[in-house]
This record gives sequence, C-alpha cells and structure tokens, in this order.
Amino acid sequence: MSVMVPPATVAPDEILVQARRKGGFWRSLVRNPKAVAGIVIFLIFTTMAVWPGLFTSISDPNALDFIPAQPPSGDHLLGTTALGQDIWSQLVFGARQSLIVALVAGGCATALSVLVGVSAAYLGGIVDDILSLLTNVILVIPAFPLIIIFAKYAGQGGLPVILLVLIVTGWSYGANQLRAQALSLRNRDFLEAARVRGERRSYIILAEVLPNLASLIVATFLGSALYSVLTAAGLQFLGLGDPNTTSWGTMLYWSQNQQALMTGMPLWSIAPGLCVALLGASFALINYAFDEISNPALRPVRKKHLRSSGKAGDDA
Repeated sequence: MSVMVPPATVAPDEILVQARRKGGFWRSLVRNPKAVAGIVIFLIFTTMAVWPGLFTSISDPNALDFIPAQPPSGDHLLGTTALGQDIWSQLVFGARQSLIVALVAGGCATALSVLVGVSAAYLGGIVDDILSLLTNVILVIPAFPLIIIFAKYAGQGGLPVILLVLIVTGWSYGANQLRAQALSLRNRDFLEAARVRGERRSYIILAEVLPNLASLIVATFLGSALYSVLTAAGLQFLGLGDPNTTSWGTMLYWSQNQQALMTGMPLWSIAPGLCVALLGASFALINYAFDEISNPALRPVRKKHLRSSGKAGDDA
C-alpha cells in the first residue's frame, strides 16, 4: 500500500523572497502596463530636465527675442507668449524645477515620515504619544490653506521656500501609515529574536523593521512626490512662488495674468497644465503598479485563466 505524501508548503513570505532572488519583481514590473507607462513618462521628463538642449536650441527660455503672440509654426512648435518668449523652450526648461520639487520634497517628506512613524511605533511610551499627537495635529489642519499661509509669510523666496513648505506639510499622512504598519511588526518573532540576541535598537530598526516596510515606503515616496508636484504648481499659479523662475507653475501664472485663453494663445496654458498632469499621472501609475505587484489580490485576472477555469467547470 503506497502512502501519498503531501507536497511541502512554502510560506508566502518565502515565496516572495524566492521571487525577488530570481528577478521576479523586475519581470513583474516590466510586464505591468501601468508601471511601463509611468516609467516611460517619467524618463521623458527626466531627459528634458537633464538635457534640455536635446529638445530645443534656445538657451534662455525667458529671452524676449521673438514676435509676441505667434501661432505654432516650424520655428516655434507651440507659438510664442504675449511677451515674445518661446513656449516650447519654457516647457522644456520648466521640467527641471518640477522634477526637483518632486524628488527633493517627496524624498525629504518620506524620510521624515519614516523617522517619525517608525520611531513612534517601535519606541512606544511617551515618545509614541508625543509623535502621534504631533502627527495627528498636522493631519487635522487643512493642508492647502496652511501651505498658502506659510508661503505668503515666507515671501517669494523661490524654490527653497516651496520645498520647505512642502516638506513641513507633506510628511504626516505617510508617518501615520508607517506607524500603523510598524506596530503590526513590533511583536513579531524575528524582532523578538533580535532583542534576545542583544541587538541594538538602531540595528533592529534599520536591518529588521525597514526592509519589511520597503513597499510601503516606496508608496509613501510616490504619493509625496505626486502631492509635491501638484501643490507646487498650485502655489506658483497663485503667485506665491518666484514668478521670474522657469517652471510649469509660473507658466500657468503668467498665462493667466496675460489672459492667454481669451487672447488666442491657449497652448500657453494648456501645455504646462498637461505636463503637470502627465508627471503626476506617472507617479500615480507607478504607485498603482507597486500595489498590484506587492498585493496579489489587486492584480487583474487574465482572460486566459478565466476561460481555462470555465472549461474545467464544464468538464466537471
């Protein structure tokens, strides 16, 4: 009599580790249409920001060297502004400041979220109470009015002021999420084993806790970058940035001041607004792709699988 031996079961965490070792994560990322679309859009804007000379021969986008209010042509792809500036060159050079805002403000806000959220969850006690109170206070305050007040009283300091305002107001939501997730890890067996071994707190947080929060940290960064791009454009559109800098937000500010939509220059407003939307969409698409890769329940069901399961049901 033969004995049937059940197949060995593997824990989901071990499956994920094996998939990462075999490059499964990168294959999943490349095969995800949302990730591919978001990365392509981001790389195009990055190329524009780093090498603007590949897209335009004009070195000074603010130079008043052309006939005002020209329609699109071979010399001016998007026409010229009411002040005689080339709209296409302003669009190309404006990508640099928008990317700087997204990466610097998003990165610093994420770092602050990790520091506050993980520290509050792991240290506990009065430290948790104080940091949680600070996080909740900032969460309940309306963000955009607070941003306008900060930017107004800081004056038109340009990019540094906008970055500071975005970092100060953009970390609390991510910190709250990271604290909740870190609390769920606090009493896990692998952390208890590290404490029994006598590991330092800094080692446990850096080597044990943060790697298990990697997907959430990436999602927090992408969300902070999206928030930073949209909020910075809104501030500059309201005239709370430096109007003499070249960015998509200042293009919207000047086009609104010169009534571009009413005077036959719609591309002066449409082009920078579309670029802001596309850059924001790229971060959102990459974020959705990471969610689908890290959470199998969010992955779309393939039609092939549905047909095969339907046939199996008919045969039964």
